[in-house]
Amino acid sequence: MGVWESILGKAGRRFIKRKDSDAGENGRALEQPRSSFYSDFHTSEGAKHQQQRLCGPFVAMTFNFIVAVGIIMANKVVMGKVGFNFPVALSLIHYVTSWLLMAIFKALSLLPAPPPSKATPFSSLFLLGAVMSLATGLANVSLQHNSVGFYQMAKTAVTPTIVLAEFMLFNKKVSIHKVITLAIVSIGVAIATVTDLEFNFFGACVALAWIVPSSINKILWSNMQQTGNWTALALMWKTSPITIFFFVVLMPLLDRPGVLSFNWNWNNVAAIIISALFGFLLQWSGALALGATSATSHVVLGQFKTCVIMLGGYVFFNSDPGMVSLCGAVVALSGMSLYTYLNMLKESAAASKKLLPKQNSFSLKPKSTMDDKKVVMDIVDSV
Repeated sequence: MGVWESILGKAGRRFIKRKDSDAGENGRALEQPRSSFYSDFHTSEGAKHQQQRLCGPFVAMTFNFIVAVGIIMANKVVMGKVGFNFPVALSLIHYVTSWLLMAIFKALSLLPAPPPSKATPFSSLFLLGAVMSLATGLANVSLQHNSVGFYQMAKTAVTPTIVLAEFMLFNKKVSIHKVITLAIVSIGVAIATVTDLEFNFFGACVALAWIVPSSINKILWSNMQQTGNWTALALMWKTSPITIFFFVVLMPLLDRPGVLSFNWNWNNVAAIIISALFGFLLQWSGALALGATSATSHVVLGQFKTCVIMLGGYVFFNSDPGMVSLCGAVVALSGMSLYTYLNMLKESAAASKKLLPKQNSFSLKPKSTMDDKKVVMDIVDSV
C-alpha cells in the first residue's frame, strides 16, 4: 500500500474513494427499483396496485375486444375446417392450457400473489369456479341447439339480469339515464342480430338456464377483484382447477361421444393449441376488464363487439346483413356511446370529490401559518 500511496498521492486516493462511493450509490439505486418491484409483485396489495396502474379500463377493454375477435376466427377454424365439434371438450382444453401456463408463471415467480386465505373463503372461490364452468358449457350447448337469433335474444337478457342481481345482492342502483341507454343498446342489438327465431324446446331451456350463471359469473369476477386484493391472474389460478373439474363432469353430459376417436394429427392439434392460447388470453383479458369496470360494462363491450363485426363485414367484406340489422347496429352503437359518456361523467365526478378534501387541507395550512405568525407578533408587541 505504501508504494501505491506514494505513486497516487492524496488526490489519487480521493479519486478512487469517490469512484467507489459512486459505484455503491449506483448499485443501491438499481437495487431499490428491483426490491420495490419484487414487493409490489409478490404481495397481493402491490400486485393489485400494479394491475390498476398498468391496465386501466380503456386498456383492459381494448385488450379484451382484440382477443375476442381473434378467438372467434380461431374457433371457426377449429370447429369448421378441423371439424372438432366438441364445445365442452374444447373449453376444457382451453382451461387446462391456461392452468399449465399459469403453473409455468408460478414456477418462474411471475404469478401475482393472491390475498391471504382467510380474506376470501374457499366457498366463494368454489362458487366462482362452478358458475364459470356452467356459464361456458351452457353457452356452447345453447349455440349448438338454438338458432343464432334465439341465442342472441338470450344474450340480450343478460343485461337486465345483471342489473337486477346486483341490486338484490349488493343493493347497487342504476340511474334512470343508464337504464334508458341500456334499453336502447339491448333493443338495437336485438334488431341487429335477431333475424331468425327458430324455437327448440330443449335449446330454449338451455338458453334460459344459461342466463343466470352467465350474469352471476360476471358479477362475481368484478366484485371479488374490486372489493378484495385479487388480481386477474391470481383469481384465475385459484379457480381454474375447480372449473376444470366441473368441465370433466359436464363433458360426457353435454358433448356428443367421439372426442377420443377424433383425428389428432399435427395440423389439427396445432389449430386446437392456437385456439387454447387465445382462450387463455380471452379469460385473462375478460377478468382484467371486469376488474377495471363492471359486469354491465363488460356485457356492453360484448354487444359492441357484435355490432362492430357486423358493420365491419358490411364495409370491408361486402356482406349484406340487411338494412334492418344495420339500423339496429347503429342504434346500439348510439346507446353504447351514451352509456360510455355517462360513465365518464360519473368517474370525473368521483375524481373531483376525492380531490376536494386534499384542496381543503392545503387551503387550511396557510391559514394556520398566518394565525401562528399573528400570535408571535402579538407576543413581540407585548414584550
